[in-house]
Amino acid sequence: MSALMHATLLVCAAGGAWPVLAQGTPDVAPVWLRSSRLLEEKLPEATRRETPIFLSGERITGRPDLETSVDGQAELRKGTTVLRADRLEYYQPEDRARARGHVRINRAGTVYEGPALDLRLEAFEGFFTEPSYRFLKNDAYGTAERIDFVDDKHATIRNATFTTCQRRPGPSWLPDWVLRATSIKLDTDQDTGVADGAVLSFKGMPLLPIPAISFPLSEKRKSGFLPPTLSVDSISGVELTTPYYWNIAPNRDATITPTVMSKRGLQLGSSMRYLESTYNGEARLDVMPSDQLRSRSRWGAALDHKSSFETAYAGMGPVGMSLNLNRVSDDNYWRDFSNSSSSLTQRLLASDAKFDWGQGDFTTSARVLKWQTLQDVTAPIVPPYDRMPQLTARYARNNVLGLDLALDADYTDFQATRTLTGQPNARRTYMLTQVARPWGGAGWFITPRAQLHTTHYDFDVPLTNGANSADRAVPTYSLDSGLIFERDASYFGRNLRQTLEPRAFYVYTPYRNQSFLPNYDSGTKDFNFASIYSENAFGGNDRIADNNLLTLGVTSRLLDPGSGAEVMRLGIAQRLRFKDQNVTLPGGTPVLDRISDVMAGGAINWTREWSLDSTVQYNPKTQRSVRSTVGGRYSPSDYRVISAAYRLQRDQSEQIDIGWQWPINDLWGDRGQNLGEGRGQGEGRWYSVGRMNYSMPDRKMVDAIFGFEYDAGCWLGRVVLERTQLTGAVSNQRILFQLEFVGFSRVGSNPLRTLRENIPRYQYLRDQIGTPSRFSNYD
Repeated sequence: MSALMHATLLVCAAGGAWPVLAQGTPDVAPVWLRSSRLLEEKLPEATRRETPIFLSGERITGRPDLETSVDGQAELRKGTTVLRADRLEYYQPEDRARARGHVRINRAGTVYEGPALDLRLEAFEGFFTEPSYRFLKNDAYGTAERIDFVDDKHATIRNATFTTCQRRPGPSWLPDWVLRATSIKLDTDQDTGVADGAVLSFKGMPLLPIPAISFPLSEKRKSGFLPPTLSVDSISGVELTTPYYWNIAPNRDATITPTVMSKRGLQLGSSMRYLESTYNGEARLDVMPSDQLRSRSRWGAALDHKSSFETAYAGMGPVGMSLNLNRVSDDNYWRDFSNSSSSLTQRLLASDAKFDWGQGDFTTSARVLKWQTLQDVTAPIVPPYDRMPQLTARYARNNVLGLDLALDADYTDFQATRTLTGQPNARRTYMLTQVARPWGGAGWFITPRAQLHTTHYDFDVPLTNGANSADRAVPTYSLDSGLIFERDASYFGRNLRQTLEPRAFYVYTPYRNQSFLPNYDSGTKDFNFASIYSENAFGGNDRIADNNLLTLGVTSRLLDPGSGAEVMRLGIAQRLRFKDQNVTLPGGTPVLDRISDVMAGGAINWTREWSLDSTVQYNPKTQRSVRSTVGGRYSPSDYRVISAAYRLQRDQSEQIDIGWQWPINDLWGDRGQNLGEGRGQGEGRWYSVGRMNYSMPDRKMVDAIFGFEYDAGCWLGRVVLERTQLTGAVSNQRILFQLEFVGFSRVGSNPLRTLRENIPRYQYLRDQIGTPSRFSNYD
C-alpha cells in the first residue's frame, strides 16, 4: 500500500473530510477525502447487504447472474469476508459459495482454514470440514472435525480443540494447555463459548474433566459459573468457593458465592451491582447459618447507593441521595472474616443516609448517621456519636462589591449511650459567618478575613453546673499573604523555571472558656502544611482554639517550562505564638510553646523513573524530629517498580514499608521485551511481587505479602503468601495459588485483588486495554 493510500485510509477512518492538495500545482482543485462506512469496525446490516462481491483468480468462467467458477488462486470479497481457495464456485441465486483446496476464510479478523467449505455468504450458513481456526478477540485457535455455521453469530464445532498457546516449529510440539470437547457452541453476539464433554489438559496431563463449561471469547461479561477457588486460611481452614456470575442486564449483574470452610461450615455470599440513568450502587449480603467455631449464625450486609431525582417545584435543581449502610452480626466479625470487603473489616461501621440539594449559591443537606461499634475486650474503644439527624446549609457568594461572603449553618442531634461516653447527649446549632476581601496580582496576594462562630446547645440532662443549655460566640480574624517570584534557571543541563513563594499567615481568636462544654465531634488537626495555615487547630465545631499567632513559611519549586510539571518542591513553615492557647480538648493541656515545631518537606520528580518525597516535623527544643516520613519510588519501565517508605512517630511507632513488582529474570541479564501495558514482558519470565510492613520497636512483621508470578505466554502461574495482623497477638495467614489460562479461565484462589490493593503501581500481566480491531488481522 502506498504512503498516499495509507494516509487516505487513516483520514477516512477518522470520519472527517479533508482536502489533499497537489504540491506545485496551486491551480488544481483540491481532492476531498470523505469517510467511508466500509472502514467502520462493525458494518451496519444495511451497509453489509449492499456491499458488492469481488471475484478474482487465474481463470474465471460462468453465466451472468447464475453461477461463476474460479480456478487457481481464487478469491472472493464481500464486506468483512474474504474467501480464498484453489477452486471456488459461487451460485448467485442462492448466494452460496463452495470452495475446495487450501480454503481460507477471514471474517472480520477471525480466520478458518481447511480443505472444503460450503457457505451461504450473507446468512453465513453452511459447514467447513476438517478446519483449523483462530479467533480475533482472544487470539485462541484450534482444530476440529467439522464446523457448522448456523448464522453469522452462531456456530457449532465438532470434536474440537481450543487453546491460546502459540504454535512452535516441530512435529512433536504440544500446547501447554488445551481444551478438548466433543462440541463447542460459539455465540459471537454474546462473545461466549459452551463446551460439552470437555477435558482441560495441562502439560499433557488431564487437569479437569468438565461435562459442560461456558467460557468467554472476549472481555465481555456473561452469566455462568466462575472457576472454583481454593485457599488455606489459618483461622477458617481450607476454603473452597464456587461463584456463579449472573449477567442480569447490560447495567445490572450479581454474583452468588457459596463457600465451604473446613473449620466453620458453609457461607453463602451474594453481591449485586446496578447502574441506572438516575441511580447506581452495589449491595452485598453474606450469611453463615452455623459457625462451628463460634456456635452461632453469622452475617454481614452492606449497601452503597447513589441517586438523584428531580423535584416538583419549578426552578429547583435535582436532589441527590446517598446511602452507605454497613452491619454485621457480632463484635468478632471483623476478626473472623478479615478477608471480606474492607467495609466489613473496620471496627466502626457507619450506616449513613444523606440528601443534598443545591441551587446557585445555596446548598443544603439532611443526614442520618448511625454507628455500629465492634468492641474488643482487650482494646475497647469509645463509640462515636450518632447524628439523628444532621441538617446543614451553606450560602456563599464571591465578589460582592469586592467581598467574598459565606454563611454555614449546622443543626445536629447527637445521640449515644451516656454510660459509654460519660457526657450528656445534645442538640447543637452552629453557625459560621465569614467575610473576606481578597487582593492579588500576578506575583502577590493578600486576604483579610473575619469569622464569627456562634453555637447553641440543648442537653438531655443538666451539666455539672446545672445548666440545660449553653451558648458560645467566638470571633476570628486572619490575614493571609504571599509573594510569588519566578526566574529561568538551569540545573544539571536542564532548563527549568524556579519559583520562590514566601507566605505569612496571621490569626487572632480571643479566648472564650469552653471547658464546661462536652465534645461531640472535635479533634486535633494533623500537623501538616495544610493545617499550619488554618485558623483553628481543631477539626469539628465543639472547640474553637484561642489564637494569637503568626505562621511564616516559604516554598520553592522547579517547574518544567514546557509542560508545567513540578520537578522539585521544597518547603518549610513554622508558627510563632504570641499568647498561650488555653482552649483544649477534654483532658488536654494548654499550649505554652511560643515557637511551634518546624514543618519541612520536599518532593523530587526529576525523571519519570525516580520520585522521592519527605516530610519532617522537627522540635527545636529537643532538637529531634517528632514525626518523619521518607518515601521513594523507582519504576524504570512497565512491570518494574520498587517503593519504600520510612515512617517515624516519636514514642509511638517506627515502621519500614517496602513494596515491589520486579522480573526475576533481570538477575541473569534477561531484560525481556517492551510489549506495552497489559501484555507482560515476554514468555518464560518470573516476577517477584510483595509488600512488607515491619515494626522496628517490636522487631516483627506487621503485615506482609510475598509471592511469585510466572508468565508462560498462554498461561500464568501465581503463588502468594499473605499475613495480616488483626490484634497485637493475633494474625491471619493465607496461601493463594492460581493458574490462569489466558483467554479462557482461571483455576485456584485469586490473589489479583490483594496484589492490586497492596502493591503501589502493580500491573496485571494480562489486562486487555482495548478490543482488537478487525483491521489488525486484515486480508
